[in-house]
Amino acid sequence: MTADGETIGGPATYTGNRALMLDEALIFEIGDRNTTGVDLPEPDTATPNRLGGMERAAAIGLPGLSEPETVRHYTRLSRQNYAIDLGLFPLGSCTMKHNPRLNEKVARLPGFADLHPMAPTSTTQGALGVIYELAEWLKTLTGMPAVAMSPKAGAHGELCGILAIRAALEARGDARKVVLCPESAHGTNPATAAFAGYEVENIPATPEGRVDLAALEARLGPDVAAVMITNPNTCGLFERDFRKIADAVHAAGALVYCDGANFNAIVGRVRPGDLGVDAMHINLHKTFSTPHGGGGPGSGPVVFSAALAPFAPLPFVEKTATGYELVEEETAGEHHQQSFGRMTAFHGQMGMFTRALTYMLSHGADGLKQVSEDAVLNANYILRSLEDVLFAPYADSGPCMHEALFGDKGFAEGMTTLDLAKGLIDEGFHPMTMYFPLVVHGAMLVEPTETESKAALDQFIGAMRSVASRAIAGDQSLKTAPHYAPMRRLDETLAARKPVLAWTDPALA
Repeated sequence: MTADGETIGGPATYTGNRALMLDEALIFEIGDRNTTGVDLPEPDTATPNRLGGMERAAAIGLPGLSEPETVRHYTRLSRQNYAIDLGLFPLGSCTMKHNPRLNEKVARLPGFADLHPMAPTSTTQGALGVIYELAEWLKTLTGMPAVAMSPKAGAHGELCGILAIRAALEARGDARKVVLCPESAHGTNPATAAFAGYEVENIPATPEGRVDLAALEARLGPDVAAVMITNPNTCGLFERDFRKIADAVHAAGALVYCDGANFNAIVGRVRPGDLGVDAMHINLHKTFSTPHGGGGPGSGPVVFSAALAPFAPLPFVEKTATGYELVEEETAGEHHQQSFGRMTAFHGQMGMFTRALTYMLSHGADGLKQVSEDAVLNANYILRSLEDVLFAPYADSGPCMHEALFGDKGFAEGMTTLDLAKGLIDEGFHPMTMYFPLVVHGAMLVEPTETESKAALDQFIGAMRSVASRAIAGDQSLKTAPHYAPMRRLDETLAARKPVLAWTDPALA
């Protein structure tokens, strides 16, 4: 139904369903809280009560459903989800690629899937070997001599890198207070620096969407601890002056943190260590195709330059003549006594490690290089196929990398990026990343990744051209889109500021 209740494509139905598009109620509205889906015998009154007065005096209000009702409810809900297994997921900067099922099969092997983090190393040599080999791959691909495997996400990895930078500066008695973040950097970069206790200052972008080298050099000084820079950046462009930037930062006594969220565009082609990077996190759940989204799980290992390697966190896996050892605080000894500490209680995400290493081994070095080449090719195909209908602010800045960036310039008055995104839902696609980066008004960031075929890209491009043309023409039906989704358009401001996260029984309200 439309937002105003109009029925689309035929008469109203008794159930509210439209064929296999089911109108699913909340589980509390389905189940009867006075019944249960199982039959339990009455408790034996002679059995001693061991609850110690902790028993509840009243019912807890859970819905009572049978097993078939429960399974059907959640299956029907799952049909309303969008997923990479259904179609192209164009979220820019997120690298929502297909996850090979081989990775999943390996991660579910009992020796990995049921491994306890406190198991003795004598019984976990295979798992430690996987962590070690994955670490070696990451060091080789980045040209960096050390890596911390324990960070559990990209932002966690950012914090790891900044803490190592702070430890290195403190070790030389250098109290610096400022971290510089270019406008084209990832949005989490300034938040991470602030969380670590630094003052954050922005560095502007040039009209072509890259870091303003002159502005950066002018701001460098004895108070600057580091620069956090994303390469390729969030405008979808490679920072061609990165080596000059790194040299200038190092000459000023500061260090270079590179956000590696967009590593998928350059893996196998560029080694960040050769560019002068001191620390960089790598999203295994992006570049190396492990499950992504829904709040986790993720993994964000951090590679370090020789200058920062002594300050990297514990634990790490070390290969010895007799096998693999997990170096902890108790066994670090003098060879890693400058570590800033640890990022997490245990060792990282084993399921992510097995998936990522399987991905690397199945592709090989040549395959990983082709991954980045195909990802860049697909992004440029989208950019050039849409630049005549959508404003592409950096279309003349050279080829884009992993993603194509568009803006809302040229839309009819009153039409917004949000309207286009809602119209795209009616076309059967999850919308792209919106309103980021902030340097482009009404930004639309599209990242197709390498796993999409030309046929899939052509279908997406056709849908984008259609919806964009409607926005340019001022088609007012976009203001009430989506029309064919299970739910009408929500008030997103109200949903963000006053979310309703708990169900209340109307009879008790």
